[in-house]
Amino acid sequence: MKLKTKYIFFIVALHLICLVMSYFIFEKNKIIFMLSEVIIIISVVISLSLYKQLIMPLTYLKQGINAIKDKDFNVKFVSTGKKEVDDLVDVYNRMIDELRLERTKQQEQHFFLEKLIQTSPTGIVILDFDGQVKQINPKATEILNNDYDLLFSQIKDVKTGSSKMIRIGGLRTFKIQKSRFIDRGFERIFVMMEEVTAEIFEAEKNVYSKVIRMMAHEVNNTVGPVNSIISSTLSQENIWLNSENKLLKNALQVAIDRNQNLNIFMRNFADLVKLPEANRKRIDLIPLLKSVTELMAFSKNGKDIKFDLQLPNEPYFVLADVQQLEQALINIIKNAIEAIENEGDIEINLNGNKRTLIISDNGNGISEADTEQLFSPFFSTKKDGQGIGLTLVREILLNHGFEFSLKTLAQNSTEFVIQLG
Repeated sequence: MKLKTKYIFFIVALHLICLVMSYFIFEKNKIIFMLSEVIIIISVVISLSLYKQLIMPLTYLKQGINAIKDKDFNVKFVSTGKKEVDDLVDVYNRMIDELRLERTKQQEQHFFLEKLIQTSPTGIVILDFDGQVKQINPKATEILNNDYDLLFSQIKDVKTGSSKMIRIGGLRTFKIQKSRFIDRGFERIFVMMEEVTAEIFEAEKNVYSKVIRMMAHEVNNTVGPVNSIISSTLSQENIWLNSENKLLKNALQVAIDRNQNLNIFMRNFADLVKLPEANRKRIDLIPLLKSVTELMAFSKNGKDIKFDLQLPNEPYFVLADVQQLEQALINIIKNAIEAIENEGDIEINLNGNKRTLIISDNGNGISEADTEQLFSPFFSTKKDGQGIGLTLVREILLNHGFEFSLKTLAQNSTEFVIQLG
């Protein structure tokens, strides 16, 4: 039973009792009986007035509570002229003003944070209470390409508050930082992904450039005089008249050849360091692709490899340094040839609408363990590889501002994709 119902029941019962008692007590004296009846009526009126005054704050409270439940912070009460009720009205109105102001601030902060997250150049992923992706911004979507398993595999061993470096597609390097925040009393995780590819490439280039210059300097300073001395020795015919010195003569000739190979080896590294800025001009890419394919057709090393050129019928122009781009294409196709064991296909697909060049092969592909290291300087999966082929490709394409990727999509399906601007 509600409090106001109890109050009404009590007032009604009390006045009925008083009415009955006044009847029996003042039954013989009608004047006093009538006077007592008037007093009882006045008491009823006063009780009703007090009831209204007492129940009004409760009514206001109920209306205020309902407004708060509905999150309607625009409902305010006007003064009634009664001090007690007006004190309650004043407290409620000030509370509503504070709640409305706080909600406005929260909405503004939420809008600002939402806008910041959506436009941030840093990838941001927010996980829910179960560790599943709750919110992801456009940059993170671009980085992960909706491959959430990649994200979970990378962060599972990362402690909250720490970070790690990962490489995606063998080229782009990202710093992943794992943090947490408290939402409604529960811990939630968010991950920030910041690309540091340019900084990593610059640091790598500074390091290997310095090392290569030092190596080239020392090799040239050593090989030149040594070859000169050996050549002078070989030119002394009187030394080699004795047949017993024939083995020594052959050994010296082998030493000269080996030194020459060492010079060539160092020259390859030096070319990587000395790569000039791309002299970009408007060229037709189709004749270049055909000439490179014809050239590489003679470098199949006895393998049964078929080239399939999917090229537009019309000329396709790009801004490029023809010498550098030709060298990059040679290296890419050479890697595709080496990936095929005995027989296979290499497809060169130029899509003018999408502005992409895709060189694909059905060779052995790239293992997951090697994927992250593909474009790292001096990394090679070949037994005698120098690890500069893809590094040179990387530098040339970066010089041109072309985005690119190399990945094995499925068994016997590997693609090198170049985005031509």
